[in-house]
Amino acid sequence: MISKALEEYIKTMYILKKQNGNIRVTDIANKMNCSKPSVNKALNNLKEKKLVKYEIYGTIELTSEGEELAKKILETYDIIYVFLKDVLNLEEQKAKQEAEKIKLTITDETTNKLAKYVHQVLGLSNLNCNYDINKERCRSCIKRTSIKKGTE
Repeated sequence: MISKALEEYIKTMYILKKQNGNIRVTDIANKMNCSKPSVNKALNNLKEKKLVKYEIYGTIELTSEGEELAKKILETYDIIYVFLKDVLNLEEQKAKQEAEKIKLTITDETTNKLAKYVHQVLGLSNLNCNYDINKERCRSCIKRTSIKKGTE
């Protein structure tokens, strides 16, 4: 478990990697509007938790665990944003601001339930199949895919 502040660093690094192909301390500091020493401190904490590979003045890479966590953080934001914008009909900018705040305090259990609700209300798919934010896809969908391939 990491702090919400460190989650923001992980998310920012993941986005920078997708946008630029690399991650630099300066880019993180600029994107998060913080100092380079703050970024270095966060990187050292994340390195201890094995979420990043980093040497001072060297390259910054997310580990596979760090990348999975970043995806989970972004998915949580997306679920909340869609709920606020498309279910509650909040204006787009307000929905983005509120989703950012809510994401910092919501639990996985609540996120899972919210995801099921959003998908049902918007008719995106039926997630009454043990959906879990900690998995890439819901467990039943994985099970169905495995059965189709003849692996179960």
